[in-house]
Amino acid sequence: MSEMTSCGTFLPCIASSHSSTHRSRPSNSAARLVSICTGSFALAHAGLLDGRRATTHWARADELAARFPAVRIDRDVLYVDHGDVSTSAGAGAGIDLCLHLLRTDQRAGYAAQVARSMVMPPHREGGQLQYAAPPHPARIDGSLAPLLEWVTGRLGEPLTVDDLAARAGVSSRTLARRFTDQLGTGPGQWLLAQRIAEARELLETSDLPVDAVAHRVGLSSATNLRRRFLRALGTTPGAYRRAFRAASR
Repeated sequence: MSEMTSCGTFLPCIASSHSSTHRSRPSNSAARLVSICTGSFALAHAGLLDGRRATTHWARADELAARFPAVRIDRDVLYVDHGDVSTSAGAGAGIDLCLHLLRTDQRAGYAAQVARSMVMPPHREGGQLQYAAPPHPARIDGSLAPLLEWVTGRLGEPLTVDDLAARAGVSSRTLARRFTDQLGTGPGQWLLAQRIAEARELLETSDLPVDAVAHRVGLSSATNLRRRFLRALGTTPGAYRRAFRAASR
């Protein structure tokens, strides 16, 4: 079974100790159904995820939630394991899930040995949000466009919402209303998202120390950047840099 995604065609692998799949949860406790990437759609269609947490590729999480409202979507985690049914995020997260199942069935030492043979870490830090592409800019009109351009060129400065309102020549309340109407978020949240996006870019492409990255994006210190990263992406700046440096080799 296959699912189409916006980034290409995936061939989700659904593995089980039994070959049949039907619309009830596996009655044999030894059965295990595992989906990789958008294979979660097949499990959801079969009714096997109703009332359960599940995950899928970050680019398809909203669609999965809309099509199967009985499924509790966890957009951040790399995988969810219920024992009899498991789901993973992208294809790489499918490997994470398989290594997790090996740890569960054969213990950590054997899973680590398999991971080494695959040149993979036995366990990755954080969730899948760190791998999601930064959101594309929303469609904005002339009332916000000049301000957004002005702000993105000054992320290293200690800008506040009041500074943005003064630049736009409106009250803070009017500015908040315009941001919510056009961008779906408040000016403070938008500004923080831009700082984090710029920090991600610097961590991926430069050798700047984390403290220098924090100052470059207006987050004042490595401690503050770490706190913001953990809250937004579920990982630390150092772990994020290691993950993306390893991926680029």
